[in-house]
Amino acid sequence: MPKKAMTALAGQIAGMRGGAVTQAIITRFVARYGVNMAEAAQPELASYATFNEFFTRALKPGARPLAQADWVCPVDGAISQFGAIEGDQIFQAKGHHYSTRALVGGDAQLAAQFAGGHFACLYLSPKDYHRIHMPCAATLRRMVYVPGDLFSVNPTTARGVPGLFARNERVVCVFDTLHGPFVNVLVGATIVGSMATTWHGVVNPPRTGDIREWRYDDGSIRFAQGDEMGRFLLGSTVVMLWPSMPLQFNPQWSPTRSIRLGELMASKA
Repeated sequence: MPKKAMTALAGQIAGMRGGAVTQAIITRFVARYGVNMAEAAQPELASYATFNEFFTRALKPGARPLAQADWVCPVDGAISQFGAIEGDQIFQAKGHHYSTRALVGGDAQLAAQFAGGHFACLYLSPKDYHRIHMPCAATLRRMVYVPGDLFSVNPTTARGVPGLFARNERVVCVFDTLHGPFVNVLVGATIVGSMATTWHGVVNPPRTGDIREWRYDDGSIRFAQGDEMGRFLLGSTVVMLWPSMPLQFNPQWSPTRSIRLGELMASKA
């Protein structure tokens, strides 16, 4: 399929102020996917002028309390995979791995910091809240846009497309934390019109086909645990990387399990 053309078209439709047409799309979407609007800060569908406004809707204050943990879950969604990084290899699905270097856009020096570390891959379905929050307090150091494919990232595709998350378009965010470096990768997909961060705004489009990098060496962009850091304009996946350290994930976690923003994710053992 012409995935990039479809994605561009979806982005245009999602951003248009289409009046009754937009309202019909939103109403159908809520019914089709069972979106829980009772949690939204603005539950009235008529209040959203565009589909993007609806899709990136805020939650009511207090809807996602933060657990007492070194790292809390940064999104609503489902667990795709998590665990140890074997050398530089991240487990995707049975028979499929990809490297940390490929994931971060070919930067060997950055990837080496996560050799033998840990990862988590979290999938956001259409019904989920689509803002991304910080799992811990951190200082932003770099952001890298990596061009790529636009495969779907649903569980079926993850089982069938080798190296999926290191092949799709993505935005790599590099942070310093009290526990060492940390990377949060926002992975695009078919129909994901764009990805945005709170400090930059929309990162893509434009889709130039080139790797683009922004540096924040002055350390002026800082986040508290739970702060919003970005959002998907239509849904996708977040991949998180930790360096080698004694890390214990939530013992209740398992692949395909539903997760909620703010729940206990991991603690330093």
